[in-house]
Parts: sequence; C-alpha cells; structure tokens
Amino acid sequence: MADFLNGTFNAFDSAIINAMHNLAVSAGGFFTPLFKAVTFIGEKGIIFFALALILMLFSKTRKLGVCIFGAVACGALITNLILKDIIARPRPFESVQFSEFWQFLKSPKEDGYSFPSGHVTAITAFATALFIISDKKWSWVGFVGVIIMGVARIYLIAHYPTDVIAGILVGLTSGVIAFYITKLIFHLLNKHSEKKFCNFLLNACILNLFKKK
Repeated sequence: MADFLNGTFNAFDSAIINAMHNLAVSAGGFFTPLFKAVTFIGEKGIIFFALALILMLFSKTRKLGVCIFGAVACGALITNLILKDIIARPRPFESVQFSEFWQFLKSPKEDGYSFPSGHVTAITAFATALFIISDKKWSWVGFVGVIIMGVARIYLIAHYPTDVIAGILVGLTSGVIAFYITKLIFHLLNKHSEKKFCNFLLNACILNLFKKK
C-alpha cells in the first residue's frame, strides 16, 4: 500500500514538499521555529484531550467536552492503531528524495509511520466537534488551525501532503461519529434524568464546590 501511495501521488507530494522547501530557503528558516512549536502543541493530541476534560467539568460545556474527547479518541484509534500499521508508509525524511530537505531544517527525527498524519487527524477531529456543537459564527476558526498544522507537518518533512489530506478526512469522520455518539449519550441521560447518577452527570459542575453554603 505504501508503494502504491508513493508511486501514484509522487508528483503531487513532491511538488508541494519542494514548494515548502523553497519557502524555508527563501525565508532563511524563519518559519522553522514556529512550525516546530505548532507540532509540539499538537503532540499526541494531549492538549485537545486536556481541553476536553476541562470542558467536561462544567455543566454548560460538558456536551462539547464529551464530543471533543470522543472525536480525538476516535481519530487516534483509526489513525494510530489501524491505518498507520496497515499502510506502513515510511516518513518522507527517510527517503533519499527528501532527506536533504529534512537535514537543512534540522527537524526532529520522529518515529512511527507516516500515513495518515496523527497531528492533523487530532486537530481536525477537535475542530469538527467544536464546529458542530458550538456557535458557527466563531467555531469555524478551528479549521484555520487545521491548515496551519497541515502546513507545519509538510514543511518539517514529517509527512507527505497526502498524509495530511488523509488526516483531515479521518478527523472529519471522527468528529461526525463522536457527535452522534455524544447525542445518543445525552439523549439517554436526559431520558433518565430522574435517576441520581444521570442527573449528576448532566448537572454537576465544579463551580458548585466554591459556592457558599
């Protein structure tokens, strides 16, 4: 499968990676620290899981927190536990074609397979859940982060552009799946809200701990 991807999409991937390398050279490496920081922020989806847990502490944002957590978890499952091992695509910096680009950037040598991008999957899953659950007037901003992350991963020669596109597709799918699961969970909780445990899950809020009795 990896050979099929590399052969079929070589022209497409090469054109974009070459453009990123030209950007790096012409900008004198200006963007390199920024994109390394972006990659660090998105590592393992930890920041998105943490944000989801924080949102779940408040009754008003609990549904959003559950959806984000489910979306990122679903994306991680599909990407890291299924697709990466099945496809087994080496990262672009391991190829002779792009190894010099990677050495020029002094990018970290990341482990694991390349397809699809786990970083992009995580932030897309997060952005999708945020967009579906929250106010559409501002929640679309999350997809700007998807673009930045995708560019960063290609720029650092950590992923092929097709890895990024696949990550976006998996993230979108994961966000939608998580939305329907979240919708089912809260439907069941509301249906049985007279039960103490369900009522607690619906209405418990960390702010109540700080209210004066």
